[in-house]
Amino acid sequence: MSDTDAPKRPQRYEGDGFAVAFDPNVCAHSAVCIRSLPAVFDVKRKRWIEVEGAPADQIAATIARCPSGALRFEPTA
Repeated sequence: MSDTDAPKRPQRYEGDGFAVAFDPNVCAHSAVCIRSLPAVFDVKRKRWIEVEGAPADQIAATIARCPSGALRFEPTA
């Protein structure tokens, strides 16, 4: 197995009352998230998901459009 075949570590970004989880192993790279909400999703940044970039309901709506299911919106306590 080469380095490119190794599974990538899932990522989690904490917001105020919610978290965004991302599984790069599932991502189909459709860029729906990037086109829909670029203030939050921007692969040019080191921390590519910036949960402070939009209200939680807008982030959740964008994540609901993810065709691969690589993104998840998770309410937190």
